[in-house]
Amino acid sequence: MMPVLELRNLTKTFPIKGAFGRRGGTVRAVNDVSLAIANGQIYGLAGESGSGKSTIARMIMGLTVPTSGDILIDGVSILGKQASLAHRQKVQMVFQNPGASLNPRRTVGQSVMVPLSAHSYSGNRAARIGDLLEMVQLPAHFADRYPHELSGGQKQRVAIARALAVEPSLLVLDEPTSALDVSVQAKVIDLLEGLVADLGLTYLFISHDLSLMRNFAQTVGILYLGQIVETGPVASVFADPQHDYTRLLIASVPVISEAEAALRPHIPLINGEIPTAEDLLALRQNSPNPGPNTKEALS
Repeated sequence: MMPVLELRNLTKTFPIKGAFGRRGGTVRAVNDVSLAIANGQIYGLAGESGSGKSTIARMIMGLTVPTSGDILIDGVSILGKQASLAHRQKVQMVFQNPGASLNPRRTVGQSVMVPLSAHSYSGNRAARIGDLLEMVQLPAHFADRYPHELSGGQKQRVAIARALAVEPSLLVLDEPTSALDVSVQAKVIDLLEGLVADLGLTYLFISHDLSLMRNFAQTVGILYLGQIVETGPVASVFADPQHDYTRLLIASVPVISEAEAALRPHIPLINGEIPTAEDLLALRQNSPNPGPNTKEALS
């Protein structure tokens, strides 16, 4: 079966400015990433801040142009078609901060109306907005409210309703619960799981929260310095992580019992910070044999 989303050797580099505005080389924010997500699957992309997760999301949405590689939606490359309505209808995104993603001057109904108008929805738009709000477990009369009248969880539900307005096949979820309280996180995750079953959606779930990833995603890819260093079924990766960085991430997940602590990998403490892509660029420039493997980078 053809994947809903496929990334082929996706790479994105950014220039680094040196002294006096001069170009100081380039850094690879995303480095030769390949993955495929089947219909109805929840694929979790995990990694710390700065690992390239959001850059990948922006390229999938057509907001950033890849340096090389390809992005296919339902087997069709989207490169060169970033502004096409057909692409935007198939793929929608839910952002990290629901407060920032909603226009404070628009009512909830007006915000949800935007994609309907952009795609020339021909049905009863008021009824469609009411249906979408009920789909995300909000009363239809919330269409008359403004964002400042909503809680964080309600704002994120509105953002999800807006993303669903054009009936996409793929949702890119970029840290969709990180700005929410833990109790609200659970309710939003339950909602997203229900939408997969009801609407047959496919998710690319981007997060640094491995405890959430473990319970929500089916397949996980571990992103380190722009590269996927380990991928597989969630249960397998968490039970027997093969890469040093994966072990480090899992060992860093907070636990509340001795039983949970016993399941974490036991690794020696690491002094200092994990290097950034810029650190490795400087290392390559200053050493003829930088030794770029992860074990050296983590030591």
